[in-house]
Amino acid sequence: MILADFQACTGIDNIAEAITLLELNNWDLVAAINGVMPQENGILQSEVSQANIYGPHNQAATAEAAVAPPATSSSSSSPPSSSSAFCPVLPSRHIVERQPRMLNFRVEYRQRTVEVVVEEGSAVGEIKHILETELQVPISQMQLKGWKSGDVSDVTVLRSLHLPKNNSLYVLTPDIAPTASTSQNSVLQESLNQNFLLVISHREAQRDYNLNFPGSRTIQEVDFIVKKNICFSNNQEPTEECADVHMVSDSEGDDFEDASEFGVDESEMFGMGSSTGCRKAALMPENSENESDALLHFTAEFSTRYGECHPVFFIGTLEAASQEAFYGKARDRKLLAIYLHNDESVLSNVFCSQMMCADSIVAYLSQNFITWAWDVTKEANKARLLTICTRHFGSVVAQTIRTYKTDQFPLLLIVMGKRTSNEVLNVIQGNTTVDELMMRLMGAMEIFSAQQQEDIKDEDEREAREMVKREQDEAYQLSLEADRKKREAQEREQAEQLRLQQIQKEADDEKEAIRLSLEHALPPEPAEEGGEPISKLRIRTPSGEFLVRRFLGSTKLQVLFDFVASKGYPWDDFKLLTTFPRRNITQLDPASSLLEAKLFPQETLFLEAKE
Repeated sequence: MILADFQACTGIDNIAEAITLLELNNWDLVAAINGVMPQENGILQSEVSQANIYGPHNQAATAEAAVAPPATSSSSSSPPSSSSAFCPVLPSRHIVERQPRMLNFRVEYRQRTVEVVVEEGSAVGEIKHILETELQVPISQMQLKGWKSGDVSDVTVLRSLHLPKNNSLYVLTPDIAPTASTSQNSVLQESLNQNFLLVISHREAQRDYNLNFPGSRTIQEVDFIVKKNICFSNNQEPTEECADVHMVSDSEGDDFEDASEFGVDESEMFGMGSSTGCRKAALMPENSENESDALLHFTAEFSTRYGECHPVFFIGTLEAASQEAFYGKARDRKLLAIYLHNDESVLSNVFCSQMMCADSIVAYLSQNFITWAWDVTKEANKARLLTICTRHFGSVVAQTIRTYKTDQFPLLLIVMGKRTSNEVLNVIQGNTTVDELMMRLMGAMEIFSAQQQEDIKDEDEREAREMVKREQDEAYQLSLEADRKKREAQEREQAEQLRLQQIQKEADDEKEAIRLSLEHALPPEPAEEGGEPISKLRIRTPSGEFLVRRFLGSTKLQVLFDFVASKGYPWDDFKLLTTFPRRNITQLDPASSLLEAKLFPQETLFLEAKE
């Protein structure tokens, strides 16, 4: 039911595309319809769940209201319907009241111009009623021309025509003769200075051409130019048999009505270059596999047609152009201008030569935009563009491009990058002027500049936060490095201490081993009473203790030294001295006996560390 309602509201016949759009909006019918066909005046808002809006009791009523056309208001001042022209009817408590959308019409009739403002819900007949009062022309004799969708009836509702806010129309009165002027010569001269719009219908090609001619042109000149340009536009040789032109005036007495001032050269009326006798080469080859090669061909052919003074077209994919425009630093970002060319449009040559190649437009686009181009003349290239746009910008942009007719090309899409998605700010059609084009570009730049300032502020704040965090991280890393070095120094010191302790331990163990070996090698201490002379020695250590032992008088001094060493005082480190007279016993021959050293029968010695 929701799918059927959505297709009825939007006119999308492709079921797969409709399902995709609904899934993107979580099957919210109102959101999906507003996403595809956004309303200009008022927004439908729902404060209840989808089940409450499309419950079993009101689904049928909703579907019926979704496809029903809006009621025609009886006058320009009648209030508009509260329901949307494109969205299902919701309960009244969920609809936000909106102001009626007003349409402006500039209507020209002979030498007069009438401004008409009516509501979008009004019918075409209401405009004629107003014009009847202003122009004093009966409605029955009035033909209102200038509708982009062709002739319309008096009961046609303006909303169904999907008109822009500002429109231009003109009135034809074939049955009313022009009012005689006081000076026929001045009127004739004024007519000669005017430009006239001729609508040429090519029946074989089933196509209409809108051509401008000055009033000074003769019928024969117009016939020749039309033949030549129609043949050229349809890739035929400009011969006499190319086209049979029958000129039918919309007014017997008015000759040609003055439509507007376009100022198009005759060589530009059908998108022609300076060489009117040759066929145009395609700006872009069909089914080109590489986008960069296609754009190189586009740029080269564009320069050949319109000269070297043109915007710098980005050579690369649309994704690369988006990256270049949107995803750099905030200060370096630009708007993306997508130029869509169509050689079958009569506006293409004028737009390219007079708008895109104007010095002011070229300079402004080069400074503020990344310009990417594509040629949609061939259906294969157009289908490829729609696929690319759907992938990068969503189906809404592709649907927007699809709705434009060939005669409305070329198009210039102005795209701005946002945090979450890209937004199309403006779609500029080919029927514009240099001043209007510049104003719309500047308007887009104002919106972009405001967003860019916010992005720059956010980026600066983010960079400041990142700088503080980076400094904190650097300080933390320095602290970790200092702690690591300190820990490594401590570990080295501890390792050195352990090494020295190990060396000291080994030395002590070695000394202890030597001491024990010396202690075991000492001869036994002799008894006090024996047959041999006994020498009793008292040795005072550096700590104040005394070592007392008896030795045989014949004992060698080496035995005395070994005894002292066995007590922990090796003779290499200590010297053994007598008290009085002071003698250094360790300097004597170790092989001499105690008797020879005069250490008999008793002697007191003391140990002193060697220096």
